[in-house]
Amino acid sequence: MNLDDNLFQKWVADLSSYQDKLGNTPFPFPDHQEICSILDRLSLLIFYGYNKSENSIFSKDFDPQIKSERMLYLFKSLYKIISKETEKAFLYKYNGDRSKSKKSSENITHYFLDHLPNIRKTLNTDIIAAEKGDPATGSFHEIILSYPCVYAIMVHRLAHEFFKAKVPLIPRMMSERAHSLTGIDIHPGATIGDYFFIDHGTGVVIGETCTIGNNVKIYQGVTLGAMSFPKDSEGAIIKGQKRHPSLENNVTIYAAATILGDVQIGENSVIGGNVWLTDSVPKNTVVTISDPDLLIRTKSL
Repeated sequence: MNLDDNLFQKWVADLSSYQDKLGNTPFPFPDHQEICSILDRLSLLIFYGYNKSENSIFSKDFDPQIKSERMLYLFKSLYKIISKETEKAFLYKYNGDRSKSKKSSENITHYFLDHLPNIRKTLNTDIIAAEKGDPATGSFHEIILSYPCVYAIMVHRLAHEFFKAKVPLIPRMMSERAHSLTGIDIHPGATIGDYFFIDHGTGVVIGETCTIGNNVKIYQGVTLGAMSFPKDSEGAIIKGQKRHPSLENNVTIYAAATILGDVQIGENSVIGGNVWLTDSVPKNTVVTISDPDLLIRTKSL
């Protein structure tokens, strides 16, 4: 069947009309593939020796000179890609002001790469927490190579730096990449302390305004979310306010617990599995649900 070009033109016009309703920009957005490439290269750099051809302890890649050269290459390539993609993000933010966008991208790229050693130092504490908190692990190496929480927390700590610097678009693109690969959803705005461990991880949700102290451990299916959203006189959601939980040091939250709202979980507290909590609790508190009524019977043969 031959279709008239007018029909194709109609389809284009109809689809475009809905695209236009959400607003268009004449400037290129940060590229998804490039953001993935940035995360891949950062992972190679941060966990040098654990990826691709570099993962053999007998590899010549661990020769100090070769290692230095390869890390230098990764830093230089990252500087180029991060500068390019953050400039796109700032063009979006500054409505096409190229001079301001370029300057901002150079500043944030320099700041970000300069802080990588600190991020790696913090990630070391997360890996130590995983080793101490999981009796099933055999070594730090096993944790780095196989635990999904390591990748999710790494990406969060990287994305959080861009979020703090008010880089648009890119922090969330990074966090959603980790979310899609691990099932762990951490908003880049969340503030997370040292020695953080997510055991198993699938289904964990950590909201934008969460603050998490040191030595906190959470299990799969935990939600640290918002209970309700304040609205203005016209019914629009007021953004930017604290609306998620704060966990103090040494808190443990077991599987499938849900904690909602701007509540405080005091230090050394334990929140049991399947708990639904919308109130603050003081330090040294244990919160559990009552044992369910179970019916146990002999199976008919």
